[in-house]
Amino acid sequence: MKLSLSPTYLKALFLETVWNSSKTELSGWQAGVITSLRITHLIIRDIREGMITLRAMGLVYTTILALVPLLAVSFSVLKGFGVHNQMEPFLLNLLLPLGDKGAEVTAKIIEFVDNTKAGVLGSLGLALLLFTVISLLQKIEQSFNYTWRVLQLRSMGQRFSDYLTVVMIGPVLLFSALGITASIANVSVIQNVMQIESIGFLTQLMGRLLPYLLVICAFTFVYMFVPNTKVKFKSALIGAIVSGVLWETSSWAFASFVVGSSKYTAIYSAFASMIIFFIWLYVTWVILLIGCSIAFYHQNPSQQNLDARKINLSSREKETIALNIMVLIGKHYHAHKAAWTIESLALHMNISSEACIKIIKQLLNKNLLNETADTPTTYIPAYDLETISVYDIISAIRCSGETKSHALNLIE
Repeated sequence: MKLSLSPTYLKALFLETVWNSSKTELSGWQAGVITSLRITHLIIRDIREGMITLRAMGLVYTTILALVPLLAVSFSVLKGFGVHNQMEPFLLNLLLPLGDKGAEVTAKIIEFVDNTKAGVLGSLGLALLLFTVISLLQKIEQSFNYTWRVLQLRSMGQRFSDYLTVVMIGPVLLFSALGITASIANVSVIQNVMQIESIGFLTQLMGRLLPYLLVICAFTFVYMFVPNTKVKFKSALIGAIVSGVLWETSSWAFASFVVGSSKYTAIYSAFASMIIFFIWLYVTWVILLIGCSIAFYHQNPSQQNLDARKINLSSREKETIALNIMVLIGKHYHAHKAAWTIESLALHMNISSEACIKIIKQLLNKNLLNETADTPTTYIPAYDLETISVYDIISAIRCSGETKSHALNLIE
């Protein structure tokens, strides 16, 4: 009998192996492999559905608008610490995958930054400059919050303080670290030690690994700091390792693409450098968002489910979820426990935040729930629990005209 290896069969085999395997019955490494395959499948699904790519496109647009203001503010801060000369080499390294085009883009960006003078801009110009920078950081937070199913941004005060901390302190720490590393490498004693064959080999190895380590450290910080929720270090690190390796690897691939892109230069002429730069920005944001998704799925195993982001629910599913929401909120309220947020409810019930929001709104409209003034918003029963019936909850979800007996028959 000939074994069929059709795409349909292979897909069914993959789904059966990955999604129907019980990790509790597997050894440690086998469970790890299954988890990795599940997360990979979910990431591919998110990319195909546009959840990652569309947000990356939006971030590219915002980055283009805010890049020069961001660098101008950073340059002013760096100048006060005397390390502003590190900016151009840093940009050259960052845009290294663009090849010769990277030098052109860097020169143009530095020219724009040099033209951004505080005296020329005036008070209104400086305010617009800061507003543009804060808008970029807010857009990044919104994208990361979406991945983490977080519906609320930081408060205005938190945003102002946290964002300014990143803009003011971040560049100083980054460029100071780069400057110290370069200074240590130029010390004569260090250079003499590097001449020793065994140590020289280790130094070369570290030199090759250092870019990966720096990128992974930077990505880990971003994944822990940017989302408006608590991100565990281990999850952020795993996401950073994958995205860091992806970013460095794609740098090589992109550099090869640029080398062979002479035909694009002939077509687009002076615009070729900027177009290649935009493509590289897009690739960078896609990789960053992929790492963010990996961190989320690793920290929340309950979301490692193909139906976890399902938005279009059947009537029966909506009613079941509404009943569960009321039970969970009622139990916590009666026991004087912390009230539920939309994010915590969605994660607990393994549903999408979007679906949870729709049902919560229906319950609010029927005055079965009340919002609190907490940040993030939490929910409590609007009435004494003894006065809220199953029929009231189902009526809030169903269209008018349903009978009590039909609703109760569904629950039974």
